Amino acid sequence: MDGVSFDVEPGEIFGIVGESGCGKSATCRSILRLFGGADARISGGEVLLEGRGDLLAMSERDLGEIRGKDVAFIFQDPLTTLNPTMRVGRQIAEVIERHSKVSRRDARSMALELLRDVHVTSPERRLDAWPHELSGGLRQRIVIAMALALRPRLIIADEPTTALDVTVQEQILRLLLERRQETGTAIILVTHDLGVVSEVCDRVAVMYGGRLVEVGTTDEVLDRPRHPYTRALLAALPSLAMRGQALTPIEGAPPSLISPPSGCRFAARCPWAEDNCRIGPPPPLERHDSAGLGHVDACLLEC
Repeated sequence: MDGVSFDVEPGEIFGIVGESGCGKSATCRSILRLFGGADARISGGEVLLEGRGDLLAMSERDLGEIRGKDVAFIFQDPLTTLNPTMRVGRQIAEVIERHSKVSRRDARSMALELLRDVHVTSPERRLDAWPHELSGGLRQRIVIAMALALRPRLIIADEPTTALDVTVQEQILRLLLERRQETGTAIILVTHDLGVVSEVCDRVAVMYGGRLVEVGTTDEVLDRPRHPYTRALLAALPSLAMRGQALTPIEGAPPSLISPPSGCRFAARCPWAEDNCRIGPPPPLERHDSAGLGHVDACLLEC
């Protein structure tokens, strides 16, 4: 990722959107240094958690105390997140026991209450179920219960509804909204679905080629998009396209993040791109007037 910077306020739902391969998940995994390979590294910057300092400067041991307790991560596929060799109740209780001085019996009771909180049907029976015995929607509720177990300040939800049908997706999103309202937990929601963003997010950041290209309130970004990439995303989305207007697909694919272009990373696919867009570093995110409510974008052009 390159120059990515944003803040999330307590109780806020902050969306990060963009096509696959734009760097959304990698950005969020870097917050807790959850990398898949030994070659991954963070070359600069900082991640500040209120009252806890820079997460990137912490030892692995100290960061381990924050993972799950202060910052929880909900991954896209709950079946790969859950341990197939442990019953559901034991997995939730283990999270509680690691960070709290409670007995195994009390941890199990707390796990049962968490299943009720996330509206799992027949929670007493599900407590002793194996992950493979549950539906995708129930497994995701279990993962959310684990994330909520210690009332974290921040939940990072990485495509938490992608593998679910529309009805279950709506239930999961409603559940996240309930938790936010009840506990004041901040949520970073990673998704490629602008329809989901319009429904639940307070602010949204649009990401392309490993960089943020536009950030603002959800209404501002979706109703008055400034960056050509944001406009292209909206034009290609049936649920948000203007009535009677043909959908316009985005030709081509995002650039490689291993060897990205030196100029604007969207220039090769942008219908308004000029020569200046393809040379030199792209402009930083620029703040617009007060009517923009903090709406910023990184584009040389006034499209």
